Amino acid sequence: MSTYKISMAKENTLKRKMDDLGIKESDIQEKFIRASGSGGQKVNKTSSCVYLKHIPTGIEIKCQQERSQVINRFLARRLLTEKIEEILLKEKSAKQKQIAKIRKQKQKRSKRAKEKILNDKKFQSEKKQLRANIIV
Repeated sequence: MSTYKISMAKENTLKRKMDDLGIKESDIQEKFIRASGSGGQKVNKTSSCVYLKHIPTGIEIKCQQERSQVINRFLARRLLTEKIEEILLKEKSAKQKQIAKIRKQKQKRSKRAKEKILNDKKFQSEKKQLRANIIV
């Protein structure tokens, strides 16, 4: 039986993703708030807005996309996993960029690149020589 009234496949995918990222239900603080905005009397009477806080990272999510609290719980958890994954990937990609930069700096230049650099240097020196004051 599905906990969130969502298809079992979606729920299992979310659980797997949470396990992969190391997100535990015990690390999540959950509150229910009265939603605001459109939705009529139903929204004003029930606490369908879900507020999640992931204690280790301090990430806070507030979700009121649907009128159903159960669906909002699922959507809030999915948003939380996406945010945590984004943060983890950012750190990884920054490290990988730094490693690639160092690798490229240490890499030997090709013969063609050396020739181009030398030609540019020669051109600059000729330009400077033409600017020199000529004493007659």
